[in-house]
Amino acid sequence: MSKIRAKVYVAGDNIDTDNIIPAQFLNLVPTIPEEYEKLGSHAMAGMPDDADPFIDPATGKTPYGILVAGKNFGCGSSREHAPVALGAAGCKAVVAEYYARIFFRNSVATGEVYPFETPVPLTAEFKTGDEAELDTDAHELVRVSDGKVFKLKDLGAVAPVVEAGGMFAYARKVGMLSNG
Repeated sequence: MSKIRAKVYVAGDNIDTDNIIPAQFLNLVPTIPEEYEKLGSHAMAGMPDDADPFIDPATGKTPYGILVAGKNFGCGSSREHAPVALGAAGCKAVVAEYYARIFFRNSVATGEVYPFETPVPLTAEFKTGDEAELDTDAHELVRVSDGKVFKLKDLGAVAPVVEAGGMFAYARKVGMLSNG
């Protein structure tokens, strides 16, 4: 993928895995298509009541393809379900100041969302509903309303893993695992 043009959802610092996918939904099995969809419909359900809703109740999906967050996104327990829930909801990328190590690793392993880091805080630069374009090759996030460009940190060697759809898909693609 090279460019993702989507509405932005803005979250703050220390968004933990309980915010991303509350524990009561961890019994859903993402490899079962119906449960994958249901998991997505609960993405960000643990956010405070005063937060903007992430999921459109009419569709069970998010209208936000890009999530912009602050520091320490994905902290808390080591839930593989967290990036899977975001991807199942329709989110394509998270741009944060930095991640909890386990969330970053799970994002790469599952290939559900691009986990870009920003060297400057972006939560004050965007508001929920803004349109943005993420260029995954150029490592840039552009605010569409005024064309302002924000450079992101290069994903480096993990980019092709995320693009392939996660570690197992990448391993099959490059011949490390058989396709059978």
